[in-house]
Amino acid sequence: MAEMMMKVLCVVVAFMVVSAPYTMAITCDDVVNKLTPCANYLKKGGAVSAACCKGVKGLHAAAKSTPDRKTACVCMKEAYKSNPGIKPEHALVLPKKCAVNIPYKISLKTDCSKVK
Repeated sequence: MAEMMMKVLCVVVAFMVVSAPYTMAITCDDVVNKLTPCANYLKKGGAVSAACCKGVKGLHAAAKSTPDRKTACVCMKEAYKSNPGIKPEHALVLPKKCAVNIPYKISLKTDCSKVK
């Protein structure tokens, strides 16, 4: 279950990280740690917890470089593919529900090499 949460969180993190610069490299562990509180929402929907939004905002703020945002994107897509319980419609709207503006869709179709 921890692995599933990690993957679910990676999906959200990768796309949220795409807008802010950062001095240290982001890892999949970072993404998972920040997004673990979002696992229930990503699978079942409903209300987004404050802890989830805190993680989403933290990842967004931490991903300050293009390489960090690309890493987060790749990590997120891998997690998404490995966790069939994640609902695409929930991942798609999570940034908006947490008041984070991301200039692309959270989707398996996103080309992470084009993330800036």
